[in-house]
Amino acid sequence: MTADAGFSAELRRAVDAEVESALREPSSEGAHRHLMDRVRLLVAAFLWPQAARSGDGALIDSARESVAALRALQGPSGLFVGGDNVDSPPDSAFTVNDLCDTLRLLDTQPHERTAEAEALAAELADIADAVEPALLVGGVHTPNHRWEISAALARLHRRRPAAELTARAAEWLAEGVDITADGIFSERSANYAAYVSNPSLTVIADVFGAQHARDAVIRNLEATLGMIHPDGTVETVHSRRQDQLTRFPLAPYLLMYRRYAIELGRGDFAWAAERALAQGIVHPAAILTELLLDPRLGDELPTAVPPKGGGTWAQSGLVVDADERRRLVVFGGSDYPRFRRVRSGLSTNPTFLRMFADDAVLDSIRLSRDFFGLGPFRADGLRIRDDGGYRLTEEVSASYYQPFTGSALDSEGEYSLTDDGRFFGSMSFPERRRDVVALRTAVSVVPTADGAVIGLDLDGPDCAWALELAFRGGEFDGGDVRADGTVLLGAGAARYRSARGAILVTADAGYRANGEPAYRPGEDYAFLGATDAATGDRLYLTGRSPGRVTLTLRAETATS
Repeated sequence: MTADAGFSAELRRAVDAEVESALREPSSEGAHRHLMDRVRLLVAAFLWPQAARSGDGALIDSARESVAALRALQGPSGLFVGGDNVDSPPDSAFTVNDLCDTLRLLDTQPHERTAEAEALAAELADIADAVEPALLVGGVHTPNHRWEISAALARLHRRRPAAELTARAAEWLAEGVDITADGIFSERSANYAAYVSNPSLTVIADVFGAQHARDAVIRNLEATLGMIHPDGTVETVHSRRQDQLTRFPLAPYLLMYRRYAIELGRGDFAWAAERALAQGIVHPAAILTELLLDPRLGDELPTAVPPKGGGTWAQSGLVVDADERRRLVVFGGSDYPRFRRVRSGLSTNPTFLRMFADDAVLDSIRLSRDFFGLGPFRADGLRIRDDGGYRLTEEVSASYYQPFTGSALDSEGEYSLTDDGRFFGSMSFPERRRDVVALRTAVSVVPTADGAVIGLDLDGPDCAWALELAFRGGEFDGGDVRADGTVLLGAGAARYRSARGAILVTADAGYRANGEPAYRPGEDYAFLGATDAATGDRLYLTGRSPGRVTLTLRAETATS
């Protein structure tokens, strides 16, 4: 195969810059994962003939200083000290994975076997020997940790085969890979798929011959293709992890898309790999290490074939509806209606729609209600309508409690501290008769050739609501600009313009603003003085329930 000169040149630039940056920083400071990543980078650059510092003994000397600091962070159990996860097998596994790859580089790559390089290898081997027993028995606390720790077991086995390493990894793999039928891992996280699950399952498949692990990676990469947006980000609104409130770039997917594009001859994966490379190499140590261990990764990619955009991921309640003039994201898969709490590991992002119109981006639409502090609308599911549109619904309620009578009374006034669903009180809430106040919300989204028609239907008592539209990439044209820079749509239409695109927002003829244009995150955040509010340029529509409002989104060219 012909080498990919463009990829090699970009990697060389990234590696050389990263090495110089690493040499400027203290060699003995930082957490264990940082120290080992630094060692891997310096060793890989030392061994790679194309690196500017190839063969420079100063890299090995500096790496040994970091290894000494790493060894000092290794506790009596062999696990590494540091971070909020104390005595953590999975956190240590991240470091062990880098350590084992570094050892393999020193063992397999041609280089002058100086006393310093041999000493570095021996020091790393001692650390690996000390940590291995802990990884053979250690537990995890997130879904992706199972694959990270199994990958460490695989690399330890590849270094020094042992039946107990295979058996322990088999115990984790026996649980089955946590991937849905539509190709999304249970955490729904682009971050953890790119950095943990896919790379870990790949090495597990390589070492242990676990075909189902390899198949899961390919399915996830296929599913992710439909979530790659025109701005080069991967959709995260459905995530159950920290990235649900951030934009995640495609760049971290480079290694996986590149490997499987070459291995399977897939043009769609090549398209994704090219787009990822265009964003720059964000972790050159990992890319270079894999290239040295598997030179096929430097081959030319197959001819890129753009995939069909969009898709439906039913288990995540996510739809990406792509057309020539606009791209819609509809989300109705929040975990909040089921668990009624905001917690790490749950999908709670209240954004239910995004829209891309060239470089004009409607990043988020959220519906906020003044209803007992129960927070913004979060749909309990996404239903596809007969007309091709989508329906999102939610019912929230609060209670007023009646007095106890008879034997339920306590003359001392001592009642159980229980959860009302919004707060705790010494009221024995579950045992009381209650009067329930409910608010039912339905949102319809009907895609059009150039946008969407959105209907809001609120049924319940009189309460204020605010629909927030958060944009990026341009500026508003129309609407009432307020002192804080937000825009209130009193009636009619407002336009958001960027350099090449625009999005027109039009309310129905009966709409008139009625209420405060503000987002309220709900008691889950408010009692802590926190918020999950969207950022960017924000437009509000306001009103009161009960009632119905319709608005239309339309993608335009910047000059239309």
